[in-house]
Amino acid sequence: MTNSAEPGGRPRTFIAALATLAATACAVLAFALYQAAVVDPYTQAVLALDGHPGQGGRLFRINCAGCHGLAAQGLVGPDLHGVTDRKNDVQLVRQVVSGQTPPMPKFELEPQAMADLISHLHHLETQPAPAVS
Repeated sequence: MTNSAEPGGRPRTFIAALATLAATACAVLAFALYQAAVVDPYTQAVLALDGHPGQGGRLFRINCAGCHGLAAQGLVGPDLHGVTDRKNDVQLVRQVVSGQTPPMPKFELEPQAMADLISHLHHLETQPAPAVS
């Protein structure tokens, strides 16, 4: 009798499924909070600095424009307009440093240079996306 009724009338399998679902949700939440709290020293150093979007733009043109386009409109790599709406600064630093999505190469700039690059990505949000031709 795998579906025996509890004294309250609910089947045991329903209660077990509900408990499993709750435990899974708690585990996922705990992992997400852990990931958010774990910030490596390099990322901490980057986030502690004030970035300069102009300098970040120069770095972007040298290191990133070949794949993302001079106006960050996307070529081989994706369009980066709106990227700061989709990813927070920790995620952006991790993306650039790790190259999580091939063919994105790994880059590890000096912390100030990375802060400048992140500032440039935020600055893109104030610029209109380039017209598609």
